[in-house]
Amino acid sequence: MSAHWIALRLGDTAPTTAPVPSDPLAALAWRVLQVTPWVAQVDDALVFDISASERLFGGRAALLEHLGLSGAHTGAVYWAQGATSLLALGRLAGVPPGTCTPFPPRGPDMVPEIAADALPLHALTSARPHLPTLARLGCHTWGQLRALPRGGLARRFGADVLAALDQAYGLRPDIYPWIRVPEVFDAPLELAAQVESAPALLFGARRLLAQLLAWLRARQLGVQRLELRWELDARRGNAQHLDAHHQGSDHGRLELHTAQATQDMRHLERLLGEQLARVRLPAPVLYLRLRSLATQALPTESQSLLPDSVRSGDSLHQMLERVSARCGAAQVLCAQVYADHRPERMQQWQTWSGAPAPVQPHRKPAAADSAADASGALYPTWLLATPQRLLSQRSGPQFHGPLTLLVGPRRLEAGWLDGESSVLRDYFVARSARHGLLWIYRQRLGSGDPDGTQDWYLHGYFA
Repeated sequence: MSAHWIALRLGDTAPTTAPVPSDPLAALAWRVLQVTPWVAQVDDALVFDISASERLFGGRAALLEHLGLSGAHTGAVYWAQGATSLLALGRLAGVPPGTCTPFPPRGPDMVPEIAADALPLHALTSARPHLPTLARLGCHTWGQLRALPRGGLARRFGADVLAALDQAYGLRPDIYPWIRVPEVFDAPLELAAQVESAPALLFGARRLLAQLLAWLRARQLGVQRLELRWELDARRGNAQHLDAHHQGSDHGRLELHTAQATQDMRHLERLLGEQLARVRLPAPVLYLRLRSLATQALPTESQSLLPDSVRSGDSLHQMLERVSARCGAAQVLCAQVYADHRPERMQQWQTWSGAPAPVQPHRKPAAADSAADASGALYPTWLLATPQRLLSQRSGPQFHGPLTLLVGPRRLEAGWLDGESSVLRDYFVARSARHGLLWIYRQRLGSGDPDGTQDWYLHGYFA
């Protein structure tokens, strides 16, 4: 399989009001790393080999279309291709300014290619220090330099020139310090103008989120925690307006959490928008920085041969995250399950954090009540927050009339370790002519009643 190298160079950035990444070439390299691991930076250009990835993406044209480099930056893209990296770089050096073609290329032949022998010597980096001498010898192209005797060429100009020629013509392998994606995403951004409203920071944050997506895809990760920081103009700060996001410094920050690791930048953008809407800037902002705090490997999914059902809308955890970001974390609650046999203490409501709450295992039920615990028949649909005391007559408990005991007793003894809330109860399922099935219990002797009686209590309703 023959190699196919592409060289890219960013043109001059045109005047624009869009935010500019601090290192647009690095952001471009992360984007290219989505399709090939063989990416290197040579001077101010990128070179990468796509020959091993063409089949995976359905051909060369589909792979270049998948890159979508036309929207990765604000400047123009100059590019060229060749069988070796130096050949692609040489053709790129010969592209005159203002004549770059759109990327990805269109058409079968894409860009007219200059033959290697016709490339000028200044397109070969190793030959640039010797251009005046070579010009006096009548050498102006790669072909003329290659035609010189190899021994004399090495003695006069050094072995580097000869090695570069061999690499350019495919006689030596292409070896570079390959670009590797950093372990932690940390990207700054300089805004084109000072921003005085926090929601307007989302415009610049979109640029950082696009870089984050390229970084996540290159490392096959999903992000769970993010930090967005901004730097205030200290000359125009007002200490009276500092809030919890600024904490009396010349920086502001907010932290973003997700319940599941994700690469969905639209969802992260909406969460950022909800949180920025509640931030007040005490001074204008000129610099942004986005950093990953927690990431997780994404599980791979097997594609089905049958057409999958179309999923519309957000998932449950995405909806809860948006509600939590808009209304506040304290407004979204979830049930926390506890390993306690007392019904009123089996669960408690707490702030939803996104992660599933851990559940401690209950004790192994005895043989007498294992069947009831497995079916859940003795637990009511609706549990009262505070048990309601019932009237009692000789015929039994009363609740808007006499109650008929159907199932029971089911004895409960729990809480004796903490002592303060120990319970000794016998639970029954009773029928009421007015209210249907009820869940009641009778206090046993020694359960803490001040008068020493065995009172009846209503604890729940069955739907």
